[in-house]
Amino acid sequence: MKIFSKEQIYEGDTLTIAKQNISFNELMERAGTQIFNWLHTRMQGAQVPIHVFCGIGNNGGDGLVIARHLVTHGYNVHTYVVNCSDKRSKDFLTNYDRIKNVTKNWPLLLTCKEEFPEIHQDDIIVDCVFGIGLNRPVDVWVKELFQHFGQSRAFTLSVDMPSGLFSDKVPSDEAAVVHANHTLSFQSPKLVFFLPQTAKYTLQWEVLDIGIDPEYLFTTETESELIGKYEVLPMYRPRDKFSHKGMFGHAMIIGGSYGKMGAVVLAGRAVMGVGAGLLTNYIPKCGYTILQTALPEAMAIMDTNEEVISTISFDLEPTVIGVGMGMGTDKKTISAFEVFLKTNKIPLVVDADALNIISKKKTLLKLLPKYSVLTPHAKELERLVGKWSNDFDKLKKTKALAKKHDLVIVIKGAHTITVFNEKLHINSTGNPALATAGSGDVLTGIITGLISQGYESIAAAVFGVYLHGKSADIGLGDHGYEAFVASDIISYLGEAYKDLFKQEELPQVEEEVEEEVEEED
Repeated sequence: MKIFSKEQIYEGDTLTIAKQNISFNELMERAGTQIFNWLHTRMQGAQVPIHVFCGIGNNGGDGLVIARHLVTHGYNVHTYVVNCSDKRSKDFLTNYDRIKNVTKNWPLLLTCKEEFPEIHQDDIIVDCVFGIGLNRPVDVWVKELFQHFGQSRAFTLSVDMPSGLFSDKVPSDEAAVVHANHTLSFQSPKLVFFLPQTAKYTLQWEVLDIGIDPEYLFTTETESELIGKYEVLPMYRPRDKFSHKGMFGHAMIIGGSYGKMGAVVLAGRAVMGVGAGLLTNYIPKCGYTILQTALPEAMAIMDTNEEVISTISFDLEPTVIGVGMGMGTDKKTISAFEVFLKTNKIPLVVDADALNIISKKKTLLKLLPKYSVLTPHAKELERLVGKWSNDFDKLKKTKALAKKHDLVIVIKGAHTITVFNEKLHINSTGNPALATAGSGDVLTGIITGLISQGYESIAAAVFGVYLHGKSADIGLGDHGYEAFVASDIISYLGEAYKDLFKQEELPQVEEEVEEEVEEED
């Protein structure tokens, strides 16, 4: 699913109005009606007090459309206008007149001085104060209004995005943003729904189709994309009846040290579990018995050193190499890794201690083969790109590093983001069960195994992250968050693959209210 920028959303609105020969007010009517239908389907006439708070711009106009439909369908609705400026949009004024024509209880004008309206815990708040156009901090009184929303503990539904939240930067004052229970976003989700510093402002979100021009939606390239089943399904490479192991590559894992062989075992099991044809592990001598016992499907090459990797030398030509898991940063290991990078031309998936070695000597980045995949967690990424001021700065620095060295960088997190060619691929699968030791080793093994089978680096990273998260989603039902361990991810990889072809149950379509478009006065 594409994630459109603020500028692209405005462009899409303008193009839609021109191509469909409608006014902006008619598009607003369409959007507000969709929000009303969402509420109406769930409430079915229930007389819970609904408090609709409208700004005086276009987001407030949407709110007035919603409130008008609620009034005409007999709901217990209270409408307020947050009237802190005289810069009212034309379409807000049009819809302000329309709602006055259907009720004697005209919207209450809040002049940003008086006391806040009473809201009870069992009420519903519909937040339409600000939208994506907000570009400045909110006034003190408005901030206190938003705090009043939170203190009421009423269910809060934000329209398009929580008021006070910017579309392209992190708010400086958390208290000046609405904390929504649910956000209904027009046509596409917003990037801020997926970043650690801004996702907290809405517990859940949902996209509503408001009929933006389909050709514009299909042909417009976006910087960000949300990755789900239908985004990764075209990446899947089906197997032929006469396939054999030689057709799916020979992967290598380089890593391990005394006391840390589990990381190699997990990565190796993931390589095989995701479908690689062959696997060889390059390990210190201490890992031989462990590996041959825990992973009989894999071959092993031993370093001359007992406890750490001190040289990296082999006479085979693997398809891809995953490196760094449990490797440590002994001086001998650092030296061996540097020598290896100077001659290696094989695609790499770089993780853990390999990343830590590179971060201490950034010139090694130049030695990474083109389109190598880096899989850092937050601290490892910070060591690579430097400290960032906020999540947007983090993305900027990561994009710059990826572009400079032609890398694919996987930013691990609740919504893992894969960065390549200045594009952000935001994963939709996964849950807190993945917050467990070894989860990252498994992800590196999955990506390595996919590249071994012929997937391009970016496809392997995006698809691998998806499968990694989907396995945890499927396994959660059997294990719960706390009892789920990294090896369970591998156990459910087969189910994650099968889920790609599982038919989704279509939701039952509820009867919707017809859009009401009135002639402008």
